[in-house]
Amino acid sequence: MASSKAVASRPRPGRTARSADAPSPKSTQNLEGLPTETLVKILSHLDAAALLSISHTNKLFHHLASDNALWKKLYIAEVRNNKKQKPKIVNVQLLAKKTGDHAAGYWKQLYFKTVVQRDMKKWKCLLGPISSHTGLPSQTERVLRNLHITWELTVTDTSGRESTLELSGCQFSETSLTLRWCGGACLPNFEQISSLQLHGVRRIALSRPGLKKPGCRSLMANLDMQSLTRTPQVIGQDQLVQLKLLQSGIIVGLWRDQGSVAFIMFTLHFYKLVERSIQGSSDCSYVEPITQPPFDDIDPEYGLHGYQLHIVLSSTVCKLMSESFSQLFCRRADISDGFIPLTAISRTDSSQHTQLSGSLILPWRCEALEGAVENCCILSLTLLDEFRQPLRCITTPVSMELERAAVSYDYDGAHYLIQYEDPDMQVKLQLVKTKEKRHFVISLIVYVSVGFVNKHFGRDY
Repeated sequence: MASSKAVASRPRPGRTARSADAPSPKSTQNLEGLPTETLVKILSHLDAAALLSISHTNKLFHHLASDNALWKKLYIAEVRNNKKQKPKIVNVQLLAKKTGDHAAGYWKQLYFKTVVQRDMKKWKCLLGPISSHTGLPSQTERVLRNLHITWELTVTDTSGRESTLELSGCQFSETSLTLRWCGGACLPNFEQISSLQLHGVRRIALSRPGLKKPGCRSLMANLDMQSLTRTPQVIGQDQLVQLKLLQSGIIVGLWRDQGSVAFIMFTLHFYKLVERSIQGSSDCSYVEPITQPPFDDIDPEYGLHGYQLHIVLSSTVCKLMSESFSQLFCRRADISDGFIPLTAISRTDSSQHTQLSGSLILPWRCEALEGAVENCCILSLTLLDEFRQPLRCITTPVSMELERAAVSYDYDGAHYLIQYEDPDMQVKLQLVKTKEKRHFVISLIVYVSVGFVNKHFGRDY
């Protein structure tokens, strides 16, 4: 079975771990006897990567390597080397002659902020081209990789002890990303987890290989586990692990014989994923600007037609289904129980039925062990409005449940149902598994809340 390469996770208490390039304790003891002015003079010959490296040595060098004069010099050199910022060079040169006081670390922070902004201008251009099938930027994966973005999971237990886990593995799909962290001895038992925090971390590229790169953190999720662990949904299991769905997009794998955490998995939709991963702060999430579609008081069924749906079913290693459906609509008379039904695949039209490219399984890997949970997969759905703007985006693990009564007599086999539900949307996907173990999607209907449509389009259905 194919699976992504796992990297052993480990707790990272704080950010004072010694870099491979940091000076040895013996050499720093000799240097510490020198006057402060001499040490600062020596450090002035280092570049940003070396300064950052030596700052991890001890408190003295952490303080000296954050000296404003050192980083002010590096900042001015960085701006001068950036040809696109020539108009600002004069101001920087004038600023260099001033002796105004700034808080410790001011110029260090300004230096890294400038590096980040320089790279962001370049990669924002790549987010411009939009895929006609998904309605999303077509280069999301490339941008995430080139910006050196990773993700960290902070686990807090009921006693208040925190452990920050570095990513064990990730897998990109067409419109989503799956992240995985292995538990090992770092994680408390499932019932003792108090909260989970997901941060996007943008690592700033420096010239020195092997150096632990500095990172800017952006809060993406903050979960209170006390409420989520009361009634988690079990979506599947194999001989080793049981999968519990905490909420949409988040599952915890528990060892069946122990009940301890084997791994934690997040699935993230590509919509605004770059912005969510880097444009928040360590304690505040990115806030998306509110955009409203044009007001229309002429079309009597404005907001009921022109929808486009893109759906992907996948495991963590392969794609099972990828389809786009355009010009979806609902007649006003078909609105029922507060939902607007949009039919993408009709059960009565066999020409629309779609065969999956494989079986529904959700592979997992935890350090040296691996497995696969049957009848589970990852659902990624993007619903666009008539202006081809994302209206609702979902990515979450789902399970396939056996239906008691057959819903189609065109196939000889067992009938199954995949369901998703939140306050704004419901998804119902019906399948048949034939005796040859082939899976066919025979019905796909998306139900959008009337209240959600009314709010978005300014209507009163």
